Amino acid sequence: MGTVDVHQLSAELLDRAARGSAHRAASTLPHPADGLRQTLIALLAGAELGEHESPGPASLLVLRGRVRLVAGDQTVDVGADQFSPVPDRRHSLHADEDSVVLLSVAVPDRAPLAD
Repeated sequence: MGTVDVHQLSAELLDRAARGSAHRAASTLPHPADGLRQTLIALLAGAELGEHESPGPASLLVLRGRVRLVAGDQTVDVGADQFSPVPDRRHSLHADEDSVVLLSVAVPDRAPLAD
């Protein structure tokens, strides 16, 4: 199992986001165990992940910038080095600055393969 330089990957994702029309880019990190999915997401200032269903139990750690999690009439501002649970309902994510976040999602264990 190798390591991931999160700062280097963040810079690469911000560069990809700057070249793309959606102004965002993401990379799912390799993880050797079932039950956890972690994705690094870069969003340029003004970009958003439009309203979507909750992926299940999840949290967000802002590595760079400032974002807003919006769920209905509730808004949570999250800045660099801050952590927030992701609402367990429809929500959206908005970048107030060029931002990079680490999204961690608990995923159900896969069913064992039949012999």
